[in-house]
Amino acid sequence: MLTINDHAQPRTQAARTGLPSRAGLGLKTGHFREVLGSQPDIGFFEVHAENYMVAGGPFHHFLGLIREQYPLSLHGVGLSIGAEGPLDKQHLQRLAELIQRYQPQAFSEHLAWSSHGPVFLNDLLPLAYDTPTLNRVCEHIDQVQNTLKRPMLLENPATYLAFQRSTLDEADFIAEVIRRSGCGLLLDVNNVYVSCVNHQRDPLAYLDALPLHTVAEIHLAGFAEDSDSLGDRLLIDDHGAPIDQAVWGLYRQVLQRIGPVATLIERDNQVPAFAVLLAEAQQADALLLDAGART
Repeated sequence: MLTINDHAQPRTQAARTGLPSRAGLGLKTGHFREVLGSQPDIGFFEVHAENYMVAGGPFHHFLGLIREQYPLSLHGVGLSIGAEGPLDKQHLQRLAELIQRYQPQAFSEHLAWSSHGPVFLNDLLPLAYDTPTLNRVCEHIDQVQNTLKRPMLLENPATYLAFQRSTLDEADFIAEVIRRSGCGLLLDVNNVYVSCVNHQRDPLAYLDALPLHTVAEIHLAGFAEDSDSLGDRLLIDDHGAPIDQAVWGLYRQVLQRIGPVATLIERDNQVPAFAVLLAEAQQADALLLDAGART
């Protein structure tokens, strides 16, 4: 397990991607033409795989043109890595065909589940952290990596509840999955902050329990705020707001520990003008440049 004294530990081979150590943006359909027309100085773009699991159409037309000019990260939201049942082989095959088509520099999925039998739930649901779940998640990741013929990145979740039957801490669970499967870590800093506030944990202690040397991509996003039935602060990972200052501060702590890593600015709801997202990417780029100079 990584500790504060392990900051200089190099990232593992499995965690390396072809993404540059710069800021990227989630590619939105409303920004296709502006990206092609202005050719902004962006490190990379990321798309949700499930939006492109069709044979043709305008999405593929524009993504093909943009892919010719920028590195690409493919982010899955529907594999249901933590489901009790088997992975959907048809979904996995469509994913393999999409990766073959675009040859992205990175592919990632969530530590979550979305399916139960034939029912698919449009959400990323939490897991119980115990030995049966650990074994199942590792088996599913092995299946994904063998099918895709490449290592994947696993994203830490945003959670709002914990299971009484859990026998492992979340960070220890993630560390063991990565150790067994050889996958890399997609570190969502916003998810770290959201989960730690919701469960009244120390975000820095959580970070230091993760295998940070396997981080190959970072996500930054905004959250919504509410309160639970007891009146305690409740954060919701909604990707619908600017990145909070607390998340920016936690991001700086991450860069101090591991140096510059490809960083995505996520916005999936209430998407603003492209210039607003570009400004957040430039803010992340400045921090990445500073981290590179220091390391």
